[in-house]
Amino acid sequence: MNNTHASRTRYLVELALMVTIIFVMAFTPLGYFRTLGLSITFLTVPVAVGAMILGPLGGAICGLAFGITSFMQCFGMGAFGTMLFSINPLGTAVVCIVPRLLEGWITGLIFKAVRGKMKNGAYLVASLACPLLNTLFFMSALVLIFYHTDYIQGFVTSLGVSNPFTFVVAFVGVQGLLEAIVCFILAGAISRALSAALHRI
Repeated sequence: MNNTHASRTRYLVELALMVTIIFVMAFTPLGYFRTLGLSITFLTVPVAVGAMILGPLGGAICGLAFGITSFMQCFGMGAFGTMLFSINPLGTAVVCIVPRLLEGWITGLIFKAVRGKMKNGAYLVASLACPLLNTLFFMSALVLIFYHTDYIQGFVTSLGVSNPFTFVVAFVGVQGLLEAIVCFILAGAISRALSAALHRI
């Protein structure tokens, strides 16, 4: 009974720490790299680490924290999100929060499934899956809810594309690739090291 209580307390402490890291990163230069109009997020790293260390539920909660901070950016902290919020506040909340929650949860499921087959490779697979899922889910929600708005159609016209698929590729091609590379390298290394430190290997 005591062991169960201690394990649960440890889990909650670790989860609280990961969520705190996400909030700190989100509101400092650690969370985003902005240059030449490009905004690359590093927040998929703690989400991926949380999903691998704390399981699917922990990943979902870390993803939810990421989504909440993303939605908070829409209150005057980011031009893109602020404009979306002015068009459709509820739709913006869905676009910011739901994809990130799913991203963390599914990353945890992927890690759990792959780890049964290849112990070390699971860290790399999950670290790559997390940013790819983030881009896939976020852009899918954005297209579903906002594609036909004048604001997004302005991007469609400026990018010279003709359909939602080519819009997604043109809009996040370089950004998505860079986020995937960063998360693949950092989350894989950090989660592997943490697993060893926490004796979970």
